[in-house]
Amino acid sequence: MKTLSRLAFAAVLASGLGTTALVAPAVAQKKGKAPAGPTLTPAVQKAAAEAQKAMQAGDMATAETQLVATEAAAAPSTNEYDKYVAAALRYDFETSKMRTALTANPNAPIDQTVLMKPLEVLIANPLTPAEARPQYLFRRGTLAFNARQFPQAVQYYEQARTAGYKDPELDLQIAKAKLEGPDVKGGLADLNGAIERQVAAGQKPPESFYRYGIQRANAAKMGPETLVWLKKWIAAYPTAKNWRDVIFVYGLQPGSIAKLDNQQQIDLFRLLRASKSLADQYDYREYAQKVYDRGLPAEAQTVLAEGFASGKLTGNGDAKSLQTAAANAQRNESPLGTLATQAKASANGKLASQTGDAYLGQDKYAEAAALYRVALQKGGVNADEVNTRLGIALARSGDKAGAQAAFGAVSAGPRADIAALWTTWLTTPSA
Repeated sequence: MKTLSRLAFAAVLASGLGTTALVAPAVAQKKGKAPAGPTLTPAVQKAAAEAQKAMQAGDMATAETQLVATEAAAAPSTNEYDKYVAAALRYDFETSKMRTALTANPNAPIDQTVLMKPLEVLIANPLTPAEARPQYLFRRGTLAFNARQFPQAVQYYEQARTAGYKDPELDLQIAKAKLEGPDVKGGLADLNGAIERQVAAGQKPPESFYRYGIQRANAAKMGPETLVWLKKWIAAYPTAKNWRDVIFVYGLQPGSIAKLDNQQQIDLFRLLRASKSLADQYDYREYAQKVYDRGLPAEAQTVLAEGFASGKLTGNGDAKSLQTAAANAQRNESPLGTLATQAKASANGKLASQTGDAYLGQDKYAEAAALYRVALQKGGVNADEVNTRLGIALARSGDKAGAQAAFGAVSAGPRADIAALWTTWLTTPSA
């Protein structure tokens, strides 16, 4: 932020008259006469002139003494110009000290709180130039932000915006102040607004904006809002690593947003596979174990085979043993064609759903989808679970519209969130 001109101060302090470079005249205009500029009282003018002279000479000790005298003389005065000059000079003095300290040592500890009081005086003073007031408000807001006085920071930043302060970062600063303070919901709305304005202007918002929104929403235990920001992030930056982070943050890691059962986690592991974001031996091994325990040995074999082919499971004895167990289990299974026939004749949809799962595990998506529809028609099943898997089968088969319809039919709880993540994958081009 720019400080008041030293030359402007020198002229004022020498003559005791205001100049347009420093303030706009605030004395009422009399009929037929030119307006007079504001004047300093003699005591303030004398001490302030000495303070300014010492500052120009680099004699900060003398400047401090004279500045204290200036403030003492201005304190009881009813002259707004006395108070204005004392505050502006204090601000200039403290800023100069900070600049000198940082030049000598960029890592020097700096106490910026000493700027708060003079800035508050300058903001409130009617003689402060209109063009300077927005800058003072912004700077005061930044001081409050740095002091972790976030509600105050929001107030000053919003006043700066109302006063006409122009800075592309101002809206983001307001969002940050709200997010770091108690108004997380309002901050998320402001942050989203900043993102939308950048998108509308043909710009791509930085990835850090999305990560920040996720971090603050998650820290505030705002699960639904966190999921919204996870989806925004992955839609904007759909890399394999980001997909894995999104899925794990949502439901596969300790302390995740949602507490999921094994069935629900399996459908997230399927999304990891679809998005090509299975990253290491843990991912492949955990996925394979879950579907094996669920009675889907063919899917376990497929996942493990992909893990070995990628080199992620090389030398993993546990994975090799699980692969052998899965192969043996598959040989002992009944033929799926026979199960499908029985499922169609069953009184309810349970066998159709289970057989659809088996087909899905073998990547036979058309057969799986047909049986999921039978299960939904017959009933007696968890409709949200079956619709999720019908959507997965259709999505993996390339039926985008059908998959979106199936995912849209998932109505409640974590299943609705899982379906929403699958829909985001379905509608987001891969990186």
